Amino acid sequence: MARLFGTDGVRGLANDELTPELALAVSASAARVLAEHDRSHRPVAVVGRDPRASGEMLEAAVVAGLTSAGADVLRAGVLPTPAVAYLVGDLDVDLGVMISASHNPMADNGIKLFGDGGHKLPDGIEDEIADGLNAATTRPTGAQVGRVSDAEDALDRYVAHLLAATPAPLTGLRVVVDCANGASSFAAPEAYRKAGAEVIAVNADPDGVNINDNCGSTHPESLRAAVVEHGADLGIAHDGDADRCLAVDSDGELVDGDQIMAVLAVGMAKAGELADTTLVATVMSNLGLHLAMREQGITVRSTAVGDRYVLEELRAGGYSLGGEQSGHVVLPGYATTGDGLLTALRLMSRVAETGDPLRELAGVMRRLPQVLVNVPVTDKTTVTGSPTVKEAVDSVEAELGETGRVLLRPSGTEQLVRVMVEAPDAETAQVAADRLAGVVSSVC
Repeated sequence: MARLFGTDGVRGLANDELTPELALAVSASAARVLAEHDRSHRPVAVVGRDPRASGEMLEAAVVAGLTSAGADVLRAGVLPTPAVAYLVGDLDVDLGVMISASHNPMADNGIKLFGDGGHKLPDGIEDEIADGLNAATTRPTGAQVGRVSDAEDALDRYVAHLLAATPAPLTGLRVVVDCANGASSFAAPEAYRKAGAEVIAVNADPDGVNINDNCGSTHPESLRAAVVEHGADLGIAHDGDADRCLAVDSDGELVDGDQIMAVLAVGMAKAGELADTTLVATVMSNLGLHLAMREQGITVRSTAVGDRYVLEELRAGGYSLGGEQSGHVVLPGYATTGDGLLTALRLMSRVAETGDPLRELAGVMRRLPQVLVNVPVTDKTTVTGSPTVKEAVDSVEAELGETGRVLLRPSGTEQLVRVMVEAPDAETAQVAADRLAGVVSSVC
């Protein structure tokens, strides 16, 4: 039986796979599990959401579930996911619940849980919550039923935190920010303006149905055009819940998460802030990042795909910077999870304090052509254990040598095997990826 919790919470088509009944059950079980682990006080949870329409329905279900299990609730309203994580620690509450499907289409939604200090819950606690969905329980009554109030200063607290973590004022910078009609639509323009930048906000008018609709970090085309049109120094693209940040330089060229991490790593290393001179990235990060960091004397430690695994490695090694090519960047000194707004502020601060354009700073890394092919399969396990597939991978790797890389990764949520190839040129990468995809298809 598949786990209820994926790499980033519970997610699915809202009102179909992710129903109000499931949202109520998950939140009630979470409150009970937390109470069982610490009986010293009544649990308190902060609840936030992105602006997609189904979030209103699911918020009501989550609040009902928490209070029915005896937890008090602080409703934070529409806020970025990292804001909810921050508020868990700042408000000293027991649980954070974010209702969002991040960069997914509007029809999807999800539930992310944050525990002590704003950290994502360990797998063991998530499994306890899943096991408790159908457990027979005695519900509290009378005064023991949870109460609900609004955290009216939630946005102000989060913005103040972001400004305190911004090392240099952004005075003189003109920035275009694409808010994906999502959770950053209010927070990002306010934070960037208060940090000193001239801000032009686009896709910052959420109506419940336009979130991630041909905009944001998954569709940066309009941002690239807007940066050039407005003569901006750079552009920032967030996803629906603002835990991602991608950038665009003044020429409209995309600067991805790997390049952002390279810029931040070099700056932090020069300032003595890069713990153990180490950057944490996933196996999907471009080989160009590894080569660039090697030239800078910075070690790259690789993890499985998913920001939770980056976080685990950061915490285990005491490192200070990590992230993913997709734009999830984690700075543990300031945040317990990926924070797109914090990442953007740190990146813009680097531009402001050096006086160098983003194009020049990002040039520390050259992205090698990377081709990703998703291959539908009937059994992922058969593919990953196949001698035929291994032989094909070994052959391609031998041909590429140190100038390229191959990665085969089963999808965590679908019957797909992702075939990724990097090579010195796009044609070589495409030919190799297609060749391996054909082998994978023939096996299963």
